[in-house]
Amino acid sequence: MSSPANAVARHAHENYARYPSLVDCVVLITGGATGIGASFVEHFAAQGARVAFFDIDASAGQALADELGDSRHKPLFADVDLTDIDALRAAIADVKAALGPIEVLVNNAANDRRHTLAEVTPASFDAGIAVNVRHQLFAAQAVVEDMKKARAGSIINLGSISWMLKNADYPVYVMSKSAVQGLTRGLAKDLGPYGIRVNSLVPGWVMTDKQRRLWLTDEGRESIKRGQCIDAELLPEDLARMALFLAADDSRMITSQDIVVDGGWA
Repeated sequence: MSSPANAVARHAHENYARYPSLVDCVVLITGGATGIGASFVEHFAAQGARVAFFDIDASAGQALADELGDSRHKPLFADVDLTDIDALRAAIADVKAALGPIEVLVNNAANDRRHTLAEVTPASFDAGIAVNVRHQLFAAQAVVEDMKKARAGSIINLGSISWMLKNADYPVYVMSKSAVQGLTRGLAKDLGPYGIRVNSLVPGWVMTDKQRRLWLTDEGRESIKRGQCIDAELLPEDLARMALFLAADDSRMITSQDIVVDGGWA
């Protein structure tokens, strides 16, 4: 279920930019039920986009879709395990059948579960890669032919400053997130001739409910205060507003870039 902070954020949309090119635009967001992903869903819906989103948290996903039912277009939610590529492809086909060709893909889903090097097994390694980067490639593969036909489109891959900061205690996650930048640059070159833009949106430490509940400590707060140039909490809506810009026609000549939103930490 959306947090009170997210509810407040929805009422503040009028204070920020409106993008006419996003009205009725078909947008697919992975991992959209909670956290940063939920803010993406809310903000794109507030722009009048036709939003579809996937998540394995079925109850939170459906609750968010219902909560946004008074949007111009009620978001379409599907319970999808993104590590199952056949299921991912089938769900994307369903979205296209229901809403039309996908014009914007936001590859958001990931899991920053902490783990040590000693704990990594071949199975846990494969699972980490599958949830943090593999689905990004296959989701792009599934939407790109329609974008090529339209000779337009925006793919936004979520990265992380974790590897830039040399963070410890989750080596497979850090490895995965560094790979996102390579995927972005490779796809940007391949797809640029078709007018398709591919960028990485790279967050700092975003204060989602999950981060506050599981990982944020007094030591972490001090680290943020020392590291960031702006002494304020980085919130999901800060990422969402940049995603809107990268999806809109306003950013038509921005591609192959790492757009870092971290309060000046990395």
